[in-house]
Amino acid sequence: MEDKLRLGLALTGSYCSFGKLEKVLPALCGEFDVLPIFSENAQKDSRFGLGADWMAKLEKATGHAPVTSIAGAEPLGPQNRIDVLAIVPCTGNTLAKLSRGVTDTAVTMAAKGHLRNGKPVVIGVSTNDGLAGSAENIGRLLVRKHIYFVPFGQDDPAAKPMSLSCRYELIVPAVRAAFEGRQLQPILA
Repeated sequence: MEDKLRLGLALTGSYCSFGKLEKVLPALCGEFDVLPIFSENAQKDSRFGLGADWMAKLEKATGHAPVTSIAGAEPLGPQNRIDVLAIVPCTGNTLAKLSRGVTDTAVTMAAKGHLRNGKPVVIGVSTNDGLAGSAENIGRLLVRKHIYFVPFGQDDPAAKPMSLSCRYELIVPAVRAAFEGRQLQPILA
C-alpha cells in the first residue's frame, strides 16, 4: 500500500447514506489506502443499522481500525498520516461546524489537523436542508482554501425539495482532483 494515496474516510451521522457509501467502498479501497474515521454520532445505532456493524464493515474492508474519538483523531495532522481527508457523508451539522471552525468531534478534529498541514479536505454533502439552513455553510466552504466538494445535487426534488446529496460514484475522481489541487467539475451534478 506504499504507493497508494492515504485517504482518511470520515463518516458523520447521515445514516441513510451509509449504504450508498458501502456500494463504492470496494472502489475506494482499490484506489486508496483508507483509514476510516467515525464521528461520535456515526457510531450510534439507527434504523439503518447498528453502529458497531458499520464500523466492523469498514475495518474489514480497509484493514484499519476506525478512529472514533477526538483524542484518536488529533495526531492525524501532526503525524501526517493521511494525504486527503474525505468527509462522506457530511451532514448539515458537520457542514456548520466546519464553516465556523468548531472542533468537537473526531471528524472535525481530523479536518482541523489536516487543514493545518495545507492538505485537501473533500466534502460529500448529505443533508435534507442543503437548499435551506445548510446553504449558507456550503457557500462559506466553497470559497475556502483546501476545501473541495464531491459533485452534488438534489437527490429527491419532489419529496425532499431542500435535500442535497453528493454523487457517490464521483468520490474517487473528486479525491484525485483535490489531491491535484483542483475542484472536480461540474460541481452541481
